[in-house]
Amino acid sequence: MSQQPTRVAVLGGGSFGTALASIAADNGCTVRQWLRDAALVEEINRDQRNSRYLPDYAINPAVHASTDMAEVLDGAELVLVAIPSKAFREVVRQARPYLNAEQILVSTTKGIQQEGFKLMSQILEEETGFVHIGVLSGPNLASEVAQKQLTATVIASDDDLTRARVQSVLGCDYFRVYASNDRYGVELGGALKNIYAIAAGMAAALGMGENTRSMLMTRALAEMSRFAVEQGANPMTFLGLAGVGDLIVTCSSSLSRNYRVGYALGEGRTLDEAVEALGQVAEGVNTVRLVRDKAHAEGIYMPLAEGLYQVLFNDVPARQMAKMLMQGEQSSDVEFILSREDVKQARRREAQDGD
Repeated sequence: MSQQPTRVAVLGGGSFGTALASIAADNGCTVRQWLRDAALVEEINRDQRNSRYLPDYAINPAVHASTDMAEVLDGAELVLVAIPSKAFREVVRQARPYLNAEQILVSTTKGIQQEGFKLMSQILEEETGFVHIGVLSGPNLASEVAQKQLTATVIASDDDLTRARVQSVLGCDYFRVYASNDRYGVELGGALKNIYAIAAGMAAALGMGENTRSMLMTRALAEMSRFAVEQGANPMTFLGLAGVGDLIVTCSSSLSRNYRVGYALGEGRTLDEAVEALGQVAEGVNTVRLVRDKAHAEGIYMPLAEGLYQVLFNDVPARQMAKMLMQGEQSSDVEFILSREDVKQARRREAQDGD
């Protein structure tokens, strides 16, 4: 870091954005946070609390919140964009007049835009044309980050400056920041794992045991990496924090929003009831539909995503779908260690079994 404190802007007032803003302030950065809600801005500035998303967390008093986008972005060297995927492009467009090409833009959102199947970093590129763009992703439950429990994350970018600056701004004795140049793989890992957290929550609510959860996570990892490789990602990325690391925590913890939605579905609630009870955005619900449709269009075999789609949107009972999945998929374990011909044959058999 330079001798002058790094100026950091955080766009978004959710749990993770709030925790990151406070970490950066703890590290001596000048931090401003943008939120739409004027009452929440006042509360953060007055009480150092975000009662809506992190009610028990004491925010560093150096974090200054504002509804004024121009004020927040003025002079910022690093901009962390922590906005739900549905509003991500809209907010970036709102911010664009106050951004410049020297700034580093990093998405912390684990989601996919429906139109064009766009990841958040692709939206940043399209809307700004900047070169300093990255993605932050990993097993990062915001409430545990806020409690300063030991946590690791990944900053992914093909830009050296972006990786180094994020490591210096956010790295500390409880929040370890690792680097990757596979931005697409890291970002896909963060988005795809949300699907399988819903499945894990449903399995738990149905009384299924640890063997089931282990099988589910392992097959989910195979399905995630299969899909991502078809989209151009490196399969080795999924052996790291943004792949298997994030998958484990989101499929194992009731702190995961997507897990809680799945659990409610397993208890017999409707999708609308499950989402309403959560009170926050669960990115996995939208991702299930998008990934299932993309897999259909490109001929990628994804039985778990297909099964979840049927439960969420076609009212198929979760227990019935679990039985169908057990009957339908029985093929290679780790397909990337097979020859290409073996993989092709395995996929043909899988497709026939799925028909």
